[in-house]
Amino acid sequence: MKTLTVFTPTFNRAYCLDQCYDSLIKQTNQDFIWLIIDDGSSDNTKELVNSWIKEHKIEIQYHYQDNQGMHGAHNTAYSLIKTDLNVCIDSDDFMPNNAVEKILCCWHDNKNDHIAGIIGLDADKQGRIIGSKLPENLYISTVIDLYQKHHVVGDKKLVYRTKIIKQYPPYPIFDGEKFVPLGCLYQLIDQDYKVLTLNEVLCIVEYMPDGSSLNMLKQYRRNPKGFAYSRLIEMKYAISFKERMKKAIHYVSSSLLAKNWSFISESTRKMHTILAIPFGFMLYLYIITNTSKN
Repeated sequence: MKTLTVFTPTFNRAYCLDQCYDSLIKQTNQDFIWLIIDDGSSDNTKELVNSWIKEHKIEIQYHYQDNQGMHGAHNTAYSLIKTDLNVCIDSDDFMPNNAVEKILCCWHDNKNDHIAGIIGLDADKQGRIIGSKLPENLYISTVIDLYQKHHVVGDKKLVYRTKIIKQYPPYPIFDGEKFVPLGCLYQLIDQDYKVLTLNEVLCIVEYMPDGSSLNMLKQYRRNPKGFAYSRLIEMKYAISFKERMKKAIHYVSSSLLAKNWSFISESTRKMHTILAIPFGFMLYLYIITNTSKN
């Protein structure tokens, strides 16, 4: 049994998936499986992956499903993974040649039952760190503390123990929606476990024009139930009044977009939600003014 699963959700990304494959066959440590979750692609993804499987350069598992969105692909991946560790590398991203080696060395040297995994760095193709590095001399932390207490900024790469991930509920699937922010699951894990910090680049990222990161306002408009679900969790566990209010404002706007008039009674922070109503309404107006639902 391999130690790590690198899983890649993909939807019509055959045109760029090869850079991820090329990076994986160059890894200095091959103790991993590449699991590809094809989330309903209509391009030649299946044929391309089958050609790579026939090359026998790395161990590849391929799974096709009807389109559910990124979070649905994560649900499927977590249900299929059997290795001790897992990490998501998106279809438009890839790994430095020594990334798997760094992950496994860190884990083998520091693992224990109270640790959920590892958090490392993302960088762009020019080698620039996305956002900030992790705090020096901080060896373990929760993810939320890194961002809200230590003021880390930018996307980071999370490696989780599979048995830990499986302890928590899957992301909900809402009819007509294709997106739930992935961080809400990580925040639930934060309540019980911490992660090891690793100030090493584990992933090279590229924000594609059709990617979710560059289309966030449209995501708010199209997936209000998914965002409201996430904001409920984030609002409940935010560690400062300021952060709770930010999440409450987004929760109100998402609830209005979803036409959920029970949002106050359903809130995990009712007083914050009431205070956030005027600002959430303004955000709601901004979103519908600057986006089209279709």
